[in-house]
Formats: sequence, structure tokens, C-alpha cells
Amino acid sequence: MAKPYNQIVLFGDSLFQYCSNADAGFSFQGALQHLCVRGLDVINRGLSGYNTKNALEKLPEIFLPPSPSNPRIEYLLVLFGANDACLPIPTSSQGVPIDQYKENLKKLITHEHIKAHNPKILLVTPPPLDEIQSFETDKKNGHTEPVRKAAVSAEYSETVRQVAAEVPGVVLIDLQKALMDKAISMTDDYDPSGPPLGYSEGGNRGALEQLLPDGLHMNGHSYRVFFEIVEPHIELPDNYYVYPDWRILNPGNI
Repeated sequence: MAKPYNQIVLFGDSLFQYCSNADAGFSFQGALQHLCVRGLDVINRGLSGYNTKNALEKLPEIFLPPSPSNPRIEYLLVLFGANDACLPIPTSSQGVPIDQYKENLKKLITHEHIKAHNPKILLVTPPPLDEIQSFETDKKNGHTEPVRKAAVSAEYSETVRQVAAEVPGVVLIDLQKALMDKAISMTDDYDPSGPPLGYSEGGNRGALEQLLPDGLHMNGHSYRVFFEIVEPHIELPDNYYVYPDWRILNPGNI
């Protein structure tokens, strides 16, 4: 019987679906696979446009319990919220009320199909929103009013922090804070006494322009920041190869 590799699974929306792309010389999924190659397979279950309601509906089909032929999930990264935070406007139906979002997140990470694998769960805050640019993107897509607002998105990120604190064993990956801190460090005219970067009230995109090209989705530079805060939580034993090193199979080599 074939010996399966255990898995790191990326479960989320377009922010994971697109993370396999190589942009600005960097691929998040590629870097993560390189980190644990020959020991774990990185499986992308990023589903563009999905919110937590959609994810809960499809979870039993996406995740099967472990078996001799079905590999175990060792790490599960969960990143939902960018779509849940959509505003209740006539041209968008993706939004999920924040209380329901919190309940859905808890149900996702404690689902019996997930618990059967006993993975280390890394729960990720959605990135900051540059609403100045995202509204321009919305208008190109046919909307006449903003689909998202930065302050609302920030509330959903705060909800992720709450869930990570309330569910035992869950590790918080604070992508929202990491990217905002990076943008602030790159913005010479940032005024900490004014509105945050990307808020229409302040009118200053700052370096979010370089990290979130359409105001919502990430590029290679922002995915690199993401990888840097995830990498320390991926712990591999010294002999983590599934199949032995070639020197073991071919003794006598120096």
C-alpha cells in the first residue's frame, strides 16, 4: 500500500486560492511546501468568494476522517472573513453578520471531521482593507457603493482574535496586524493621530498600495509577510522524511 504524506491544509477564500501564484518572486504555497518537502504535502483548499456559511456547508465533503489510505492533517490554516465582512447592499449577498461569523468559525475549527485529524490549527485574521482602492475595484465590477469598509473588516479581524483566545489549542496568526505594521513602517508620512491607512476619511493609502493592489487581495510582498509569521509555527522533527534519505538506501557514500 502506498504510504501517504500527511498534510498542511490551507482552508479559506481567494486569499488562499491565489497564494499558489508566484508574484514579485514569491509564492506563499511554494515557500510553505519547500519548508516541509518530503515530509508534508501542502494542500490548497482556497475557495474564492466563499464565506464561513459556505465553508461550513461544504466542509464534510472537503475533509474526510483519516484512514490508512487518507492522510492525516497535521496543520490546518483557516482564513475566512474578507467575504463575511461584505456590507448588506443590494448588489452583494456574501456578507455574514459578525455574531454568526464568530459562531461559524468556532464550528469550522471544532467540526468532528477536523477533530478526527487532531491538527494544529492556525487561525488567521483577514488582512487589512484599503477601502480607498477597493471601492475603485467595486465600481469596475458594477457596484455603485462600497462592498466593504475598512472599519468593518477590522471588526471581523478582532473577532478572529476572540475565537483564537476562546478555543483551546488554537494558534492566532495575526495577518491584519502584521500587514498594517508593515505598511506603516513603509509609509513616511503616516500620522498615528489620524485615521488608519486605507480609510477613506484619511485619504491615505500609504504602503497598502504596494501590498494590496486592488485594495483587498495580496501580492507577493504581502504573502511574504504572511509566510514570515506562519513559518515559526511549523515544527518538523529531525527525521521528518516520509521516505528515507538516499544515503540510507545506498550505504557506502561519503
